[in-house]
Amino acid sequence: MSNYDYIIIGAGAAGLLLADALTNDDFFTSKSILILDKDDKTKNDRTWCFWEKGNGKFDGILHRSWPNIYFAGKELSLSTSINPYHYKMLRGIDFYNHYLTRIKSSSNITWVQEEVTNIQENENPVLVSTQTNKFTGAKVFNSTFDYQLVKNQKKYPVLQQHFLGWFVKTKQAIFNKEEATFMDFSIPQMGNTRFMYVLPFSETEALVEYTLFSEDTLEKAEYENAIVDYLEQKLGCTDYEILEKETGNIPMTSYGFNKHNSDRIMNIGIAGGWAKASTGFTFYNTSKQVNALMGFLKKEKPLSKFYKRDKYWYYDLLLLDILYNNNHLGQSIFESLFKKRKPQLILKFLDEDTSLWEDLLIISACPKWPFLKALWRRIF
Repeated sequence: MSNYDYIIIGAGAAGLLLADALTNDDFFTSKSILILDKDDKTKNDRTWCFWEKGNGKFDGILHRSWPNIYFAGKELSLSTSINPYHYKMLRGIDFYNHYLTRIKSSSNITWVQEEVTNIQENENPVLVSTQTNKFTGAKVFNSTFDYQLVKNQKKYPVLQQHFLGWFVKTKQAIFNKEEATFMDFSIPQMGNTRFMYVLPFSETEALVEYTLFSEDTLEKAEYENAIVDYLEQKLGCTDYEILEKETGNIPMTSYGFNKHNSDRIMNIGIAGGWAKASTGFTFYNTSKQVNALMGFLKKEKPLSKFYKRDKYWYYDLLLLDILYNNNHLGQSIFESLFKKRKPQLILKFLDEDTSLWEDLLIISACPKWPFLKALWRRIF
């Protein structure tokens, strides 16, 4: 049975960013690291998007970036620059190819392509089992997410950010390649929070995605019919080719994932609650969490002490309470924000980087009664 200082379960964004950070810091040179994943990571299984000021460490592997965004609601149609931000897109396959090449060349990394079947915390090392092997580790970082874990509790609402997207190529030039459609709420809401999301790669190619923040998912045909309607009615396009498809589902909840951490086992990524609860954006927050975790590991404290609840947790909780009880209000809340505040401030707030005064500017731009009612219910 092989023993390691660190075992990382799952080679997604969280697992690979953590492994890369460990192998590029001299403090961890002597540490042995095992990465376990059931897949070989050779498929383009997802895309990640985030916004960032200026140049960043992922720029070399970006698929595309946009200096402008578009937002639409019932009464608002806004095309705007987000300078000094850029909205950036990273394909899963480009991320895997880049980071796996770097990580697998490190002498203290062991890569095993097997599915983990059990994690058992004993008195000293943690035992990690696959179908054919057993490993022990001093510390284990687990990115395996169990949706049922959060659905089984009632204290915190659980919504899903669920989506289906088509990568399309059109005959005519219909896309603005300098502008990403951040949220287009002009489509029928049907009692939910629904919007279209468009990432153009050229004037004739784009990812067109139908996204919902709601409790329940839809049948596949409902997503696809909505995309067809948007292409035909909003963009005036009937002649196009579908190159690829993607689907996804991200939990939106303020549930305390950290309660499942122990002194030697820590959940990371979506399994650790690293997805932004109010929006589902995960990648950039994961990068920030990994940076914070690196400093924490050097202090050699128990992993259970890493998590700290901040003001944004409360802000997210109130929004989720509102959308859980009145799911149709998402459009009016986001439209009110974009009507009254600059997109740069909104992005800064969603990036959890605002001062208290800036928080108040955001809060004051939202419809008052839904948030006051949600606050009252939480207090009493």
